[in-house]
Amino acid sequence: MKFVDEATIDIAAGDGGAGCMSFRREKFIPFGGPNGGDGGRGGSVWAVADRNINTLIDYRYARRHIAKNGEAGRGSDQFGAAGPDIELRMPVGTIINDADSSETLVELLEHGQRALLAKGGDGGFGNLHFKSSTNRAPRQKTPGWPGEARKLQLELRVLADVGLLGMPNAGKSTLISAISNARPKIADYPFTTLHPNLGVVRVGPEKSFVVADIPGLIEGASEGAGLGHQFLRHLQRTRLLLHVIDMAPFDDSDPVQQARAIVAELKKYDPSLHAKPRWLVLNKLDMVPGDEREARVKDVVRRLRWKGPVFAISALAREGLKPLVEKIYEHVASFQRPEVLPDQRFDAPAPDVGADTGKFV
Repeated sequence: MKFVDEATIDIAAGDGGAGCMSFRREKFIPFGGPNGGDGGRGGSVWAVADRNINTLIDYRYARRHIAKNGEAGRGSDQFGAAGPDIELRMPVGTIINDADSSETLVELLEHGQRALLAKGGDGGFGNLHFKSSTNRAPRQKTPGWPGEARKLQLELRVLADVGLLGMPNAGKSTLISAISNARPKIADYPFTTLHPNLGVVRVGPEKSFVVADIPGLIEGASEGAGLGHQFLRHLQRTRLLLHVIDMAPFDDSDPVQQARAIVAELKKYDPSLHAKPRWLVLNKLDMVPGDEREARVKDVVRRLRWKGPVFAISALAREGLKPLVEKIYEHVASFQRPEVLPDQRFDAPAPDVGADTGKFV
């Protein structure tokens, strides 16, 4: 697959250069004194968030990243040059974990964000560093300090406001292509989507939100069926989940049973993801006879005992999309924080949106 959202790499910062022991020796200057310089600092390893990168595929092939060592000190009061730093450019939304301790080191959430992953070692001291009024001819020097080395696990979670959830062939890719400029692969067989797709939905001037379409989830995914839970992590940063249900399945299966299976798998994977606000989107109504649509929608809502928002649409025929998009934007905009005053904190709680949360068992 072209989309890669996991990688393991080894990084090592450069060692510091050794200090130099040297004495000034010139004609007519019998006691020139010490002039050995300090060693240079080793290069560090930095992570930089770049919105122009979409996957971690580069780190599947380049797994070792080692910065250069600092130069050793020299005589004539010359200090060694510092080793150049290494910048590892990663997609926005990357989580960097220490592979040995499983500790999360940093999350890259904004374009241009920088994080120090491994600090270069400091340079050693030359004998110039040790001179004093009582030690006029020091013969001490120190080696450079070693740089840090780590094994890292990189995990990408796409940044999206809305996530599409549903069985394969429920019409998620058709929906995201109908409301945004995303052009995912669409075909008449299951699992046409093999990697997440992002689409920007523009509601008006300076009014937009991002939708994420992930591969379909099926019953038994927790045991490895289908694509398993491989891509569910990409829904963990979303504000809202749209549960897309196929109202006219090609195999005449029961949409209600499929919906219950999806929710059960979601709860097994992550209870916090299951607790996110979730709306019901009944898709493919264009394939249901006109005189049966209302009754079939009511039947699905009743059997699911659904209490949250319901939208009956046809993504292919572009029916019912405008009210859905406008309502989504209102919900997403409610999470935008107001202007921060001096006495406000940046970690203020999000507004209560419990009324928009639909649940069924």
